[in-house]
Amino acid sequence: MYRFSSLVAIAIATAATPLAAQSTYDTPPPAIADIVTRAPSPSVSISPDGSTMLLMEREALPPVSEIAKPMERLAGLRLDVSINDVHNPRNVVGLSIQDIATGETRKVALPSEADISEVGWSKDGDKVVFSNTFADGMSLHVMDVKSAKVSTLLDRGLNAIFAEPRFLADGRVLALTIPEKRGPMPVESLTPSGPAIQDAAGGEEAQTRTYQDMLENPYDEALFEWLTTSQPVIIDPATGKSKKLLGPKIYLGAAPSPDGKYLMATWIEKPFSYQVPYSSFPMKTAIYTMDGKLVSMVRERPLIDNLPVQGVETGRRSIGWHPNEDAMVIWAEALDGGDPRVKTDERDAVFALGAPFTGEGRRIATMEDRYVGSLGLEDTDDMILVEYDRDTREVRQTLVDVTGTAEPRVLNLRNVQDAYNDPGSPLTKRNDAGYGVAIVDNGALLLSGQGASPEGNRPFLRRWDLATLETTELWRNSGESYESVLDVIADDGSRFITYYESPSDPGNIRLHSGGEARFLTNFPDPHPELSGVERRLITYKRDDGVDLTATLYLPPNYKEGEKLPVVVWAYPQEFNDASTAGQVRDSNYRFTRVGSYSHLFFLMQGYAIMDRAAMPVVGSDPETVNDTFIEQIVASAQAAVDETVRLGFGDGYRVGVGGHSYGAFMTAHLLAQSDIFRAGIARSGAYNRTLTPFGFQSERRVFWDAQETYYKLSPFMAANKINEPMLLIHGEKDNNSGTFPEQSERMFAAIKGTGGTARLVMLPHESHGYRGRENILHTLAEMIDWFDRYVKNAKLGSDGADAAAE
Repeated sequence: MYRFSSLVAIAIATAATPLAAQSTYDTPPPAIADIVTRAPSPSVSISPDGSTMLLMEREALPPVSEIAKPMERLAGLRLDVSINDVHNPRNVVGLSIQDIATGETRKVALPSEADISEVGWSKDGDKVVFSNTFADGMSLHVMDVKSAKVSTLLDRGLNAIFAEPRFLADGRVLALTIPEKRGPMPVESLTPSGPAIQDAAGGEEAQTRTYQDMLENPYDEALFEWLTTSQPVIIDPATGKSKKLLGPKIYLGAAPSPDGKYLMATWIEKPFSYQVPYSSFPMKTAIYTMDGKLVSMVRERPLIDNLPVQGVETGRRSIGWHPNEDAMVIWAEALDGGDPRVKTDERDAVFALGAPFTGEGRRIATMEDRYVGSLGLEDTDDMILVEYDRDTREVRQTLVDVTGTAEPRVLNLRNVQDAYNDPGSPLTKRNDAGYGVAIVDNGALLLSGQGASPEGNRPFLRRWDLATLETTELWRNSGESYESVLDVIADDGSRFITYYESPSDPGNIRLHSGGEARFLTNFPDPHPELSGVERRLITYKRDDGVDLTATLYLPPNYKEGEKLPVVVWAYPQEFNDASTAGQVRDSNYRFTRVGSYSHLFFLMQGYAIMDRAAMPVVGSDPETVNDTFIEQIVASAQAAVDETVRLGFGDGYRVGVGGHSYGAFMTAHLLAQSDIFRAGIARSGAYNRTLTPFGFQSERRVFWDAQETYYKLSPFMAANKINEPMLLIHGEKDNNSGTFPEQSERMFAAIKGTGGTARLVMLPHESHGYRGRENILHTLAEMIDWFDRYVKNAKLGSDGADAAAE
């Protein structure tokens, strides 16, 4: 029976999709379109010394014509040949400097049609480096904060594909530039030199994810090399003089040692691969003097195209400078062959090596679980090393004395999904070398976190004593607002800056000092039309006793007891246990911000919305948790709809479901495996898991080890059971692993071919998320029309059958 069903599914999958009718763009109701096209509030960056704010003015949504500019899809990248950078629409269009003490604001003079990116502060906060993109390339500039004057370091020639420009400790700027003599751009021959060939030698697993935008032929290789080859250059803003440090290579980055004597460079080597992205290509890391003389080759890594699912490379990885030592390299090495399936008590080790960087290095820590990162501490050689257990989902923080003799000490161990026991994250500052380190005040760290609790999030600022591991709460968000720490100005936590929002405040910056707080910005409400929206955190139970949560939105002028059409919007997530699955992770007091293609625009059409409705998939064994995926999301969906009836705003019938990406996958399953909803909206999803055979989301097993699960978890295989209308929306150039545009095309063909009701909307030039103004407006128009037709105006026929209003 399984074999026959598979053949039927394959036949449907390979059937030709009928030609789609070409249509013009639609727009949603004018009130919604007006909100979508408004420019957002500026984004804010605080200077390292806490004296200045940089306000970055942003543009409203770019037109489709901007994202339609030609792109080259190479080795997992999307590049714009005309500017020699990543293919992106314009975003930041203006800069202003605001003095925090006085509130004085100065506009920065920029060229017309400015396109600002790669923004970075000097360590003292007295200068800002940034790039400006023109039609034919990228320039590099430095702004003096005191005068707000801008000087040009490079008129053209910046190559920021892999690394942003950065200030050195002495105030000079290190940047990657286009080599002066790189030659003309490769020309694609109309006559192929031969076929594109790939080999599998046999005898070795090579479990490659379903990557997109890979290299396909020799021309792609040549173009990738031409675009990404760069040269490290140091430029002195005071004199404008530049100095080339190393010869041209495909540099991923270059970083000076804290003492400024050495330069660590990492670059890509050939041979390239057609199966994996650039990050898996052969790679070398070396240390040079600042005069360009090779001191030590730290890593020579071959092509890695054979990693197991969720595996890591063998040999040295995560290589970087110790931020507080003059010149010390830190790296990790796998002790399990990089294979997480190996049972072992020692999975990783961390090493340190100082100048002259010869030998194997000194092991400073042996880790039971996978090393995932480190953080240096202010004015000490101590570091906090972080490791993660993918089975238990536990994260462990260990304090390590890098150069001394003290034994490593575990600071914290918790389930990363346990929001209620999250101690917070250390706040950082720039050290004299310009590297970020944790603030240390009299032996204590400052921690900020979301402060999740059963009553909702209450962000905090805490002091954490490293000797006793006791915490002291310095500040906690209270009242009918939501306020979280952005930065600390005083190391003892007495002065700090927060982001403040409330149901009526859209989000502004506040300075806390001496127990008082004052606003530094006054950004207006971006959509006063929605000022009457009600937001509630609600909790309810699944029929198996699992606690669930959702953020409920009720439209302006809602009257208690009125029955509304309801949208349930969700994204499934896996958990090890029910106690963490049901934790509250939101706040009643946040501002309801609506923009882009948000489903919250249904509020303006008279819908209630169960947003982020919990769809937990709970299982103590992460290896098999997906075996009950369908049963659990159906039970969670039923509980959400039942709660809308219990609370009195829903009738339990006029309910639609929707989601993006994995939420689209969920939507298709709910329509196929239940009759809870009248219709569904699935954006940018994947529906046939046999097309992602080496795992998906948190699924670790490969298709050949769990064929029944992959088959069951493919809503495509149950397309004949989808008897509610389903709207599929997908970007024509989706580059997300697994969510090929073909996934929606084949799902639509399957529903149509088995007699179902569906609509497929393919958005020109869009990726996994949507950016073009016309595409976003059209997406909203499609979503509103679909649910208005099949949910809002749905009627229950006299025979109990669904009947959509004409």
